[in-house]
Amino acid sequence: MAATTATDVLVVGGGIAGVSAAYALAYQRRVTLIEREPTLSYHTTGRSAAQFSENYGARSIRALARSSRLFFQSPPAGLVDVELLSPRGGLWIGRPDQMEALAAIAAEGRLHGVRTIEMSPAEAVRLAPMLRIEYLGGAVSEPDDADLDVAALHQGYVRGVRAAGGEIVTTAGLERLERRGGSWVASIAGREIRASVVVNAAGAWCDQVASLAGVEPIGLIPYRRTVFMVPGKPEYRERPMVMDVDEDFYFKPDGDQLLCSPADETPSEPTDARPDEADIAAAIERINQATTLDLRTVRSSWAGLRSFSPDRSMVIGFEPSSEGFFWLAGQGGIGIMSSPAAARLAAGLILDGHAPADLLDLGLSPETLSPGRFRIAGAG
Repeated sequence: MAATTATDVLVVGGGIAGVSAAYALAYQRRVTLIEREPTLSYHTTGRSAAQFSENYGARSIRALARSSRLFFQSPPAGLVDVELLSPRGGLWIGRPDQMEALAAIAAEGRLHGVRTIEMSPAEAVRLAPMLRIEYLGGAVSEPDDADLDVAALHQGYVRGVRAAGGEIVTTAGLERLERRGGSWVASIAGREIRASVVVNAAGAWCDQVASLAGVEPIGLIPYRRTVFMVPGKPEYRERPMVMDVDEDFYFKPDGDQLLCSPADETPSEPTDARPDEADIAAAIERINQATTLDLRTVRSSWAGLRSFSPDRSMVIGFEPSSEGFFWLAGQGGIGIMSSPAAARLAAGLILDGHAPADLLDLGLSPETLSPGRFRIAGAG
């Protein structure tokens, strides 16, 4: 017979969503986090481009990024040993036929209080000299965008969970998840864990975890995102991240290299994603058209999965049809930069049923993130 242990909250998934939620809860409840891989953050979290921007993602969740900046700038004492944010800046660029999209980006930034500067082609080239002036119709600068140290942030959350007495179990694939005697009972290899609440933070596998629990899936779609590294130049180190306004490519300095991507969104099954050579070739062609970089050599490449809900906003809240089953899913590429606030929101809803007041003051509506929005739509 498998040994049974008890906890208050069982968190499924050791990426940024899972460890941040576990950290937000561990000082107030007994928390156990399980991860099926031998190491945490093996999939999407460990493969992020690591940029912080408040002018990105669905409108319904931008308040989470805005609220998270303060955490990154002044994390709790002892949580991390390095600065989490480093100045970088972002530069949206567009051809003459993309000027309407650039204007929309600038308008969105102003609407949400993000500092944006509309630029002429000449001004954009002064900021990012590798750009071809004849390619550009204009640009929008976001000088407050920053690099985010994802590894330090993730390890900080792990440190915080353990300091609070939380348990983290790796190589712990979920075999069964069922309601039994008014609690959730999770079966992993040679062990059962009983909990009042299950937090489904399994990333691309969230719908699979739901099905295992007898909960109707949300309809999450994982999309592959390809990233590769090419040689750079020392003088590029302080230059901004450059993004095509229609998200056909982006690149940013990373030490003496450049991190590049076709910004692809290829539907995928939950899997250990691998880069596609055709996507890399397409990105190289697009970047070379827009710049004088003349990319030829790829030093390394990888891919991750970014999971979206049907309306492309996060899913944070209790499942209406199943007591104690909590969704923390559909981060859609902004889960890392919004993790402090998303975790606080999850903890507030789990602990007392209320969202933190400061998030409400920023315009966040928990109802727009609740899984109930899909259940109501389905009932109609």
